[in-house]
Amino acid sequence: MTAGTVFMTSMATEHNGRLSPPAAAALTPVRKIFRCFVSTVVPEATNLDDRAWDEVESLVEGTLQNRPASMQRQLRLLLRAIQWLPILRFGRTFTALDASHRSRMLSYLQDHRLELIRSGFWGLRTLAFAGYYGRPEAARAIGYAADPRGWEALQ
Repeated sequence: MTAGTVFMTSMATEHNGRLSPPAAAALTPVRKIFRCFVSTVVPEATNLDDRAWDEVESLVEGTLQNRPASMQRQLRLLLRAIQWLPILRFGRTFTALDASHRSRMLSYLQDHRLELIRSGFWGLRTLAFAGYYGRPEAARAIGYAADPRGWEALQ
């Protein structure tokens, strides 16, 4: 069992063969936007099935569960802003845009002149990467093989 698997299963419960995020999930009200965001920053995520998405969300929820409620609200607010801001530029919500327009919108946010917006974007991007690449399947796909012995394992 990898470290990611142990972490993920400690943060989620299995129900009918599928992992369920922890109770009072921060992402539940913005799940569609979050998945669209992840699929934009990690294009391979478009191929995930429901079980893999449950793993991604469980990892992110596990990361968020010990954060203050105010931070979780800020994350939801940021995702809602990402959903509605493209209307001003493209006339459509984020989830209605094609991949190239979504990427353009996120490029704008990652380089925004306001540090608060840039910081929020990079924090959300970090959560997306942690959720996607923290899954055992993704770790194997990129050749990541964590070992509790650390550097000793390489000798």
